[in-house]
Amino acid sequence: MAQVSIVMGSDSDLPVMAKAADILEQLGISYEMRIISAHREPDVFFEYAKTAEERGIKVVIAGAGMAAHLPGMCAAVFPMPVIGIPMHTTSLGGRDSLYSIVQMPSGIPVATVAIGGGANAGLLAAKILAVSDPALLQKVKDYAKRLKETVEKKDARLQEAGYRDY
Repeated sequence: MAQVSIVMGSDSDLPVMAKAADILEQLGISYEMRIISAHREPDVFFEYAKTAEERGIKVVIAGAGMAAHLPGMCAAVFPMPVIGIPMHTTSLGGRDSLYSIVQMPSGIPVATVAIGGGANAGLLAAKILAVSDPALLQKVKDYAKRLKETVEKKDARLQEAGYRDY
């Protein structure tokens, strides 16, 4: 049974949302992935959001661009954490999406990552779930250790080769 729901308003969001899925897969977290438009199919959206808890969903990752209502609407209906991913847009570079997601009214919080921040959304969902799962917490710690080792290797290469030959 899926613990995380990844939902997006359009298939154009898929490259960013796939980054969240990749992180969840690396950490062994089950997820579902859907394309649902809160504006174009509100009946489908409300059924999805109202039944997420009974389907076992613990965290929703919702990506949206432009008006970006999907994350906020998920937070209005779903009682557990919602992480919003603002999508880059051609008209305003994603600032429209960012403002729409981050400026939620009091009582309807949405945790918001950077524009196009799919990987961080997946990692934040993992950290939320790790609060009550010691094995997952260890996987999150191991992931952070691998990130550190990657930077250390890059620095060692720079120190050895110099910046011109890096």
